[in-house]
Amino acid sequence: MEISNVWKSYGATYVLKGINLLAEKGDFIVIRGKSGVGKTTLLKIMGLLESPDRGEVKILGKTTSMLSDEEKSRMRLHTVSFIFQFFNLIPTLTVLENIELPLALAGVNKNERTKRARELLEYFDLVNLAYRFPETLSGGERQRVAVIRALANNPKIILADEPTSSLDDENSQALIKLLSEINREKKVIIVLTTTDLYERIPATKDYVMKEGCLKESIKSL
Repeated sequence: MEISNVWKSYGATYVLKGINLLAEKGDFIVIRGKSGVGKTTLLKIMGLLESPDRGEVKILGKTTSMLSDEEKSRMRLHTVSFIFQFFNLIPTLTVLENIELPLALAGVNKNERTKRARELLEYFDLVNLAYRFPETLSGGERQRVAVIRALANNPKIILADEPTSSLDDENSQALIKLLSEINREKKVIIVLTTTDLYERIPATKDYVMKEGCLKESIKSL
């Protein structure tokens, strides 16, 4: 993914000002910054949920502004996946069904998507959660299920919007470790945002966002 000179405004206020970012296979990118500085807006643009006012976003070499809505939708299903701050699990679905959901949206038949979901739960040693509902899970369990759901369609890129903000220190560390393993073993690009300027994260690229601008963190120098 390549972000080139991206600007974004809401009304007269620019929240992104000339953002440049290159995410290559195997990268674990951290973007730090206070709430309201534009981190979520940048992830939405990366994930094709919003369009920049100016600049370009390329994913797998394709200029996304040239894609149709249908092509963007397919890219969100198969290439780019989100992990949200507050999990976004469907409360009326079991853990297994939540993980199956993106596979169902991609048109995978019931047997195949159940098999894929169970394989993911087994891989992460969470098969015991398969038939439980989100409300019965701890915060850490819900976030791990959200991570597994993000992997369902074998994405090339995972965008994680402040995924540790609602977790305690122990579960935050467990989640970062899980994402690091996914990044290392599956070579999935991970872009993670956080409001914590000092959180220890094994990133390959570490940035700070301030007043709509992206700068290298001293942690990466």
